[in-house]
Amino acid sequence: MQHPDGRVRAALDGALKEAEKKQERKPFVWAINLQVPSKENHSLIFYYVTYEQPQKDSLLQRFLDGSNSFRNSRFKLLANVVQGPWVVKTAVGERAVCLLGKAVTCTYTRTDHFMEIDVDIGASIMANAIVHLAFGYVTSLIVDLAFVIEGQVQNELPEKILGTIRFANLDPAAASILDVPLSSRDKMRPNKLWRSFSNLLHGGHNESVANVEEDERSHEVEDFVHSH
Repeated sequence: MQHPDGRVRAALDGALKEAEKKQERKPFVWAINLQVPSKENHSLIFYYVTYEQPQKDSLLQRFLDGSNSFRNSRFKLLANVVQGPWVVKTAVGERAVCLLGKAVTCTYTRTDHFMEIDVDIGASIMANAIVHLAFGYVTSLIVDLAFVIEGQVQNELPEKILGTIRFANLDPAAASILDVPLSSRDKMRPNKLWRSFSNLLHGGHNESVANVEEDERSHEVEDFVHSH
């Protein structure tokens, strides 16, 4: 999302200009990038679009405006292994719950029109080992993921799902190769390429689905991209 020539970023910029011209509600994009360590490195990138403003002082607004420490304490992943070998279900758990900011390293980039969350799974030895195991069976896996801002007190409940994704039988060889520009975080690994499943997850391949439950704050990003 930080690269102005990126497909979704270009669509967002175009949509913002159009909304400004027509005096319509402006979109806001959530981009969640799960960086999967492997021989070549892969990224699973999910995009969710909303046209609704969060309520003032709501948990969602406090997450957007809060410190990274606060975000780390609330950004939660729910994972359900729908189909896969016994060894993966045992390692991951059929219905796993994880506060990502506590388990791995999360980097947050917040602007007026998007929030990008980069999740470095390789920062945790345990998470790295589990994902490495699961990645070996990825072509036979069906997994549901849901992202939630965790409610911890009564007025933050019930929790609402920020976004969901199902991926099924992904083929790592079909992922696009992206040459990532150097940043301060990447200087220790300057020659690595990242493969991205973003086009597969949002392009209709491998029976992958992107949707949002619980409320109407988000819409499928592919409709957003194709319409702009």
